[in-house]
Amino acid sequence: MLFYHIKSFHFVLRTDYTCTGKRSKGQAMERYVMQRLIAWKNSKRRLPMLIRGARQVGKTWLMREFGRLCFASVAYVNFDNNARMRALFEGDFDIPRLLAGLQLESGVKITPETLLIFDEIQETPQALSSLKYFRENAPEYAILASGSLLGVALHTGTSFPVGKVDFMDLRPMCFSEVLEALGQAEMAALLRSPDWTLIGAFGERYAERLRQYLFLGGMPEVVAAFVEEGDYRAAREVQRRILAAYEQDFSKHAPNAVVPRIRMLWDGVPGQLARKNRRFFYGSLRQGARAKDFEMAMQWLLDCGLLHRVDCVSKPDLPLAAYRTAAFKLFMGDVGLLACASGLDAGTLLEGNRLFTEFKGALTEQFVAQEFIFAGLAPHYWSNPDGRSEVDFVVEARGTVIPVEVKAAENLQSKSLKIYHEKFSPNRCVRTSLSDYRREPWLDNVPLYAIGAYFGHQDFGS
Repeated sequence: MLFYHIKSFHFVLRTDYTCTGKRSKGQAMERYVMQRLIAWKNSKRRLPMLIRGARQVGKTWLMREFGRLCFASVAYVNFDNNARMRALFEGDFDIPRLLAGLQLESGVKITPETLLIFDEIQETPQALSSLKYFRENAPEYAILASGSLLGVALHTGTSFPVGKVDFMDLRPMCFSEVLEALGQAEMAALLRSPDWTLIGAFGERYAERLRQYLFLGGMPEVVAAFVEEGDYRAAREVQRRILAAYEQDFSKHAPNAVVPRIRMLWDGVPGQLARKNRRFFYGSLRQGARAKDFEMAMQWLLDCGLLHRVDCVSKPDLPLAAYRTAAFKLFMGDVGLLACASGLDAGTLLEGNRLFTEFKGALTEQFVAQEFIFAGLAPHYWSNPDGRSEVDFVVEARGTVIPVEVKAAENLQSKSLKIYHEKFSPNRCVRTSLSDYRREPWLDNVPLYAIGAYFGHQDFGS
């Protein structure tokens, strides 16, 4: 058994990861990125690793737990409000001097078998610069660094060693990870099989768990609260605290002149997603608003990982980024936080499939976008120039572009997808709904709860 903690909370999960990446029988996984960190540790060309992610997605716990499982010792240093570390790194980059100071700060004897963790590294820009010298002069030391505002720091020109570090993005827990945290590891494994007949036989159970996920989302502390107490109200209270912490970050870390527009933009996202046409309109924030008025505010929220931008493309060819238009949608980082910000009541969980159609299916589309992003896909969407047809997502997967239409509940009308198919003749189209998996000559209908797993194992060439 593992005593699981993320900063100020604890809960127990079954696990015994090893640095071989193997799991013992009956073990539940926690964060799938642990396997990537294990591969990083064992790489002969290992670079210092920078982990980017929004506040409270579990960066600190992940680094500490990885160190506990895979290293002889862990030297953890938090750079937030740390004058001692600022003074240490303002000097030269002599490695023995830096190691001596880090050893004093962490209270851990540092050897090549020690994992060095630099948390909130963006608070000391010189520490970022030092990674180059660790790589060149002391590559035997394994260094993980992270920060909730690391994306902001890098975007604004903070010096960091180009080509001398690796990057990894940490997202909220995906649907399968939360299934495992809720004690449903077998259900998660079945999704990855893929035995569509057996998956369909348990469709009601998957739909029930998906309703839970749309309410809880994947923020680790929220999931932990629900696992510990079995109470949706306790989980919702944690979500409110996370949203409040984000609001505090706006005032504490963003440029003062931009803070009002950050708040206006942040507060406007749930309402934009609740519209039938989820395209983002600046004019809905305030009369006469233009893109240049909110450019810095949007970039700040994107760099923090609090929002994700899904651009419209005029043509679904590779690479999709080459065909972006000015239109776009904005999604939040986590579907549970969207549900909380939208005031969604836990009572909807008891009302069949209403949760999938609440806010005109905004939660459903947010969920699909989140599963794509978690899987490392960059979702876009397609719209006809006349605006009469729109496909919710198009994604690059295995060398081709796949259109994906998202249907709330079991609505199987796919007019826009048919128009897209007639116009562009893709190898495969995907519709995701609550209906069971069904393969047609030009279309795969994929259950909503399996959309992430589908893109993990499907061959799209035929």
